[in-house]
Amino acid sequence: MAGAGRPDQPEGDGSGAFLRCFGRQVKIFRERAGWTQGQLGARMGYGEDMVSAVEQARRIPKPEFVDRADEALGAGGVLSAMKEEVARARYPAFFRDAARLEEEAVEVHVYANHVVPGLLQTEEYARAVFAMWRPRLDEETLERRVAARLARQDVFTRRPAPLVSFVVEEVVLQRPIGGPAVLRGQLEKILQVGRERNVEIQVMPTGREEHAGLGGPLTLIETKTQQRIAYVEVQEDSRLLTERASVRPLEARYGIIRAQALTPWESLALIEELLGAV
Repeated sequence: MAGAGRPDQPEGDGSGAFLRCFGRQVKIFRERAGWTQGQLGARMGYGEDMVSAVEQARRIPKPEFVDRADEALGAGGVLSAMKEEVARARYPAFFRDAARLEEEAVEVHVYANHVVPGLLQTEEYARAVFAMWRPRLDEETLERRVAARLARQDVFTRRPAPLVSFVVEEVVLQRPIGGPAVLRGQLEKILQVGRERNVEIQVMPTGREEHAGLGGPLTLIETKTQQRIAYVEVQEDSRLLTERASVRPLEARYGIIRAQALTPWESLALIEELLGAV
């Protein structure tokens, strides 16, 4: 959740095959109606490129696209019936439950020590991160991962707005993943999001002698039903923790990490300094 996902999952979990199947269904209904991709897009309020990308499984459509396609094509609910599975196919299998919880959360708290958290990443930064996976992701999977990562950022525009906080290692904000221009755009976005009233961003200085986050990245989620969940990820293993005996120590650890980090105001000031040096 913080920044990545396992590279060996997309082809094996069937999501690519399902999206190709959905795309073929859209194409069949479109051709039955006698429309070009551009004509269908015009009726739905989308561009021809978007329709083409969905039919070829290069883009994962949002629920509103699926509903509009179903209505425009007179599919009788066939396409809309696949809407939930299409949404789940955005993510590799191991991350789908976490993504669902994140979408419905009233609070999300993230500690990141390797890369900028996914919820804060720009498109260019996310693409650079996924391009570094070994073994390499194929182009289709890479673009699907990027689109899914950006879609997660709808959390910031939800109403009522959830409370979101981040603690990011200073070295992460200095690492030029994708090059200086990409890093500059990434720092600018962090500053922008950090000024939102429901978001707090803190930086953990590299020079800190005491650090409670040496166990690695973590994410804490509180649901609408007041269930508290932790998500942890390392190498090719990721887990959702729901038992209080497992979640409580991570909550305490995150609290200490926040106390050891710079304040939100100090953190934004530091990020502005780092931006000036890029």
